[in-house]
Amino acid sequence: MIDFSEVTRAKSKARIAVTGPSGSGKTLSSLYLAYGITGDWSKVALIDTEHERGRFYANRTDLNTGKFLYASMTPPYTPDKYIEYVKSAADIVGSDGAIVVDSFSHCWDNEGGVLDIKSQIAQQRGKNDYTAWDEAGKIQNNLVNTILSVDCHTIITMRAKMAYAMEVNDRGKTVPVKIGLAPVQRENTEYEFDMCFQLDRTHNASLSKDTTFLDSWTGIITPELGKQLGEWLSKGVELPRCSDCGDVIMAYGKRTVKQIIDGTIKNYGRQLCMQCVAKLIKQKKQEKQREGA
Repeated sequence: MIDFSEVTRAKSKARIAVTGPSGSGKTLSSLYLAYGITGDWSKVALIDTEHERGRFYANRTDLNTGKFLYASMTPPYTPDKYIEYVKSAADIVGSDGAIVVDSFSHCWDNEGGVLDIKSQIAQQRGKNDYTAWDEAGKIQNNLVNTILSVDCHTIITMRAKMAYAMEVNDRGKTVPVKIGLAPVQRENTEYEFDMCFQLDRTHNASLSKDTTFLDSWTGIITPELGKQLGEWLSKGVELPRCSDCGDVIMAYGKRTVKQIIDGTIKNYGRQLCMQCVAKLIKQKKQEKQREGA
């Protein structure tokens, strides 16, 4: 007989995917999350498959980044090489550290990746494109499972397939706009992770999957967001929620969560999120307009 016991929430590690088109800010957003979660740049390790572009983000005063650990990966981008790099990074940063794999798309459709492996298997005697997927799929599953099981926080980036849409700009002209579609990886790979952020060309993030507390959150990814995630994951703390709408109170612009809570309690007598503050301000303006009419 299988033994069931009453469930309690346990400490856990971040397992985050960040997807988006070129220029959407996947690398910097992931570094911000990693630093926010760990609170220590020396506990962040970046695995870079993007021709060493990750070096551009090191110790930047304009971006408020520090000196993180770094390793460049060159072709072939085999699953075994990814596993070696990830395990090595996990040993270095320790259980309270974070790994950023930038990007996870290379081990799918680039030289030495799973699609390459699948093609090689299909060329073997008695194999074809269909039967080759059985073996290649097991290699892919082992890669994902290994990354998800390392004893530290893990953040991966994935490129998005590109497409263009016609939109009207602020000058009233119809122009082509680059948009991102599905991640360049095996279908539904992002759902293996606990959270999946989708970035657009303006660096704005939304969530296609979330098992934490962010609900329908959208915005710019900051270290403050990573800090809140880290506290929720590692300490099991209940995060402050808005007295009016019940959503978790998030940092807004340059204001920290504590500053928002202190300010709203002082001005409104209760802790509020900035969305509810905006509603109250709008309501007061409407009331004044009615009184003056």
